[in-house]
Amino acid sequence: MRKTIIAGNWKMNCIRSEAKSLVEDLKVKTAGNTDAVDVLVCPPFTSLTLVAELLEGTGIKVGGQNLFWKDKGAYTGQISAPMLVDAGCEYVVIGHSEPRGRFGVAEPDFTPEILAFFGDSDATVNRKLHAALKGGLKPIVCVGETLAERQAGNTDSVISTQTTAALKDITAEQAANLIFAYEPVWAIGTGEVCEAGEADRVCGVVRSTVAALYGPEVAEQARVQYGGSVKPDNAVDLLSRPNIDGALVGGASLKATDFAAIIAAAPELQK
Repeated sequence: MRKTIIAGNWKMNCIRSEAKSLVEDLKVKTAGNTDAVDVLVCPPFTSLTLVAELLEGTGIKVGGQNLFWKDKGAYTGQISAPMLVDAGCEYVVIGHSEPRGRFGVAEPDFTPEILAFFGDSDATVNRKLHAALKGGLKPIVCVGETLAERQAGNTDSVISTQTTAALKDITAEQAANLIFAYEPVWAIGTGEVCEAGEADRVCGVVRSTVAALYGPEVAEQARVQYGGSVKPDNAVDLLSRPNIDGALVGGASLKATDFAAIIAAAPELQK
């Protein structure tokens, strides 16, 4: 049985004092629930070391929200795998829709020229994946379709293409230990949730793509999370599905009570 993994992506939220308060509250509310389930939080870079120190010995791990594919050099504003490890990270999120410039909520002032700032592509996601693995980090590889792509009937082809591109030159052994996150772009930060049955089906598309590349045994080992407006009231339904092995949680991870409730919804913790 694949172990459930719940990750909280704080995005661009929480200065250090806020991060400390959130972590202290989270430690109380998740006590006893972090052995059966893999739990991690992904704070902004400025709070990584603080959060890692506060969570030491709790069972809750820390992840970075992104990384660059070089270890060091003249790359102003970038952060490397060794830097993340040094800050206390065990995990890293790669290919999230926002660094790709794909947003669920329209940003009126984000013109095409401005969107070019968010430059992640399938090629850079693959480079980042290789860098994360080389650096000893556990990657969470995000894939997801926009509303326009879904309405055009292209959901499965988009997911399969993104998954395949991310896995270029990745070995079967590496693929078996990866974590994928299916995040429909139209459900991120919008309050819209992909119906649990459909979320499970598309997570199955990720798994079947891995199976086509590496075989069914590898696909059965890889974990696939769902992300997109995951909340306490839909977590049990989502996490009970056969192809959904966890959740990548955005806004709800900023509230210790909500995040703890999502963790408690894991099948391993259901009575």
